[in-house]
Amino acid sequence: MATYRVGQKTHPPVLPQQLALEFESADTPRIGDETGLEGRKAPGAVHVRGETADASPGIGGVTPNREVGEKAREGHPVAFVLDKHGHPLQPTTPARARKLLRQGRAVVARHTPFVIRLKDRTVSASQVDGVELGIDPGSKHTGIAVFTSRDGERRGLFTVELAHRGSLIRDKLTARSAYRRRRRTNNLRYRAPRFFNRVRPKGWLAPSLRHRVDTTMSWATRLARWAPVRVVHVERVAFDTQAMSHGGPLEGAEYHHGTLHGTEVREYLLAKWDRTCAYCGTTGVPLNIDHIHPKSRGGSDRVSNLCTACIPCNEKKSNQPVEDFLKQSPRRLARILAQAKAPLRDAAAVNATRWALWRALDAAFATVRTASGGRTKWNRQRTGLPKTHTFDALCVGHLDTVTRTPAHVLAVTATGRGTYTRTRPDKYGFPRQRLPRSKTFFGYQTGDFARAVVPTGKKTGTHTGRISVRANGSFNIKTAQGLIQSIGHKHCRLLQRADGYAYISRPEGPAATQLKQGVSTKEVR
Repeated sequence: MATYRVGQKTHPPVLPQQLALEFESADTPRIGDETGLEGRKAPGAVHVRGETADASPGIGGVTPNREVGEKAREGHPVAFVLDKHGHPLQPTTPARARKLLRQGRAVVARHTPFVIRLKDRTVSASQVDGVELGIDPGSKHTGIAVFTSRDGERRGLFTVELAHRGSLIRDKLTARSAYRRRRRTNNLRYRAPRFFNRVRPKGWLAPSLRHRVDTTMSWATRLARWAPVRVVHVERVAFDTQAMSHGGPLEGAEYHHGTLHGTEVREYLLAKWDRTCAYCGTTGVPLNIDHIHPKSRGGSDRVSNLCTACIPCNEKKSNQPVEDFLKQSPRRLARILAQAKAPLRDAAAVNATRWALWRALDAAFATVRTASGGRTKWNRQRTGLPKTHTFDALCVGHLDTVTRTPAHVLAVTATGRGTYTRTRPDKYGFPRQRLPRSKTFFGYQTGDFARAVVPTGKKTGTHTGRISVRANGSFNIKTAQGLIQSIGHKHCRLLQRADGYAYISRPEGPAATQLKQGVSTKEVR
């Protein structure tokens, strides 16, 4: 596959700014849709890769047919539809799905995400135009969006925010290593080291990194089973850790090096400092790059000595040492110094997994298009969408406008499928609690998705969420509003078996703003 670099330009030191574009594309006829979600029909997905026109701001190639910043219309997430043989059909609206269920023409195939199966329809007798998938990979969260596309206009149908458990896996492996090391040093009984099976193949990833690739691929293939996915768009990282750690100057001729010394550093600093001023915490204003230890006093241009600062703070600090500038705020000074020395762990995790994820997607789907984080950011800014993982996934790749966004996002957390251990150790490593060998009690197991209807008592009401079982029949239910403890198993009704994930539906975009102002949220159906 060929890589095309377009739109290289010099950037001023003010953030945020338009980013240069670097992407790979695969052109194929766009797919339509049969439920009124506009599309253009195509005989099939063609695995052809080619060059895409430059879409950099001010350089032509994309002519938006809507005003910049115009808000997209919000709508409810769609319901996925299967034919009577389990093959995916075009997604439909929740109202149409309810109508089909009332008429007896469909049955519920899955609760979350909501999938129905038609009794009287097959793929050969239906018009299936297909959908597209956008993926915004991240270190802690990955955004996935299902949408239709026609002439550069995208209509968001369904969004998923996947929370990884890579940090938990890393901590578990570190603890296991410490246990084994202690047993060896104390000359206790331990498994002998194995030296002949430690060769790591090329492309090997640590378990915490492999988990990110596997869970993202798992959800991409799941959505492909529930919806006719024709094209997959995946984002590549917006910053290069090697270029950021190089420590070259950020001014003069170095700006002409393209993204390595300008855009990459700026995008990373925006993410590292949460798009706020490091000194006063102001958001939503232009941000400058500031040297924590002034360059005129011997400070370097390394990324660990850089932060984002609003213009008033940048001018007020001038060339003062940060210790003098914040001598009245010792807590803020300590926080800034600690955050500045934080490692590039998240950026390294994304960069280490991007190629493995791309290869896995390319092997599983006929057409995969890749784009840069700079293009995604530019698309999101000119369409007026807020910064979230799911909206980034909706804006990945080539597009003109976004005409529809789902009002709710399905927050999915990787929880695992339990543990093999039969004991719980104390701080000295000795077993203090023995766990039951059976994971199922009264027909339920931890991780099942259930609804509890409690008629009387302090916990009166309907509670829907992931349950934690106990041998005495008193379960805990984790809902969108919090943890509800000690619910009798007789009040529970199973909705979906445990599949290693926890689900919560929460508002996204303007709906989330209304929630902060006191408007109630919707639970998962």
